[in-house]
Amino acid sequence: MKVIDTEIPDVKIIEPAVFGDERGFFMETWNQNTFEEQVTGKPTKFVQDNHSKSKKGILRGLHYQTENTQGKLVRVVSGEVFDVAVDIRKNSPTFGKWVGVYLSDENKRQLWIPEGFAHGFYVTSDEAEFVYKCTDYYNPQAEVSIAWNDSELKIDWPLCDEPLLSIKDEMGIKIKDIELCDPVNNSV
Repeated sequence: MKVIDTEIPDVKIIEPAVFGDERGFFMETWNQNTFEEQVTGKPTKFVQDNHSKSKKGILRGLHYQTENTQGKLVRVVSGEVFDVAVDIRKNSPTFGKWVGVYLSDENKRQLWIPEGFAHGFYVTSDEAEFVYKCTDYYNPQAEVSIAWNDSELKIDWPLCDEPLLSIKDEMGIKIKDIELCDPVNNSV
């Protein structure tokens, strides 16, 4: 496994070792000890796995929870997405900064997004299947959507057309109006 630093030190790109031949390939997608030693440097417990499928042009996010803040280890098992993490941690020197990474079934990269970040992705292939592990349970009453096109964030989404959004994401709020995350106390 190769861990690649990003412009935000706590967000990491993970490239698994892939062993392949004419029969196919094998890769280890999760190893507790290796992840804690090389990525987080601390005990990390995942409690929920999610899997979504989306068509080209769909943008999901930018989501976070005001309670039960979630760290996410994300990857794509079919297709390609442009994945984005936005720092919303109180007193963070990188508050409001974002990291964007292409994740695909071909590059097999994963992205570690720790607690205290909003997360979203845009589907660039005809469709994509997206899987991710979460460090806390989904809490729909505490979920917030930040506007994907907030001019303060200046996210350089690789859009071909206007993205397709859920009603929740169409009503996303500006980053200046959010409650800031406190990942130490697992809340805002």
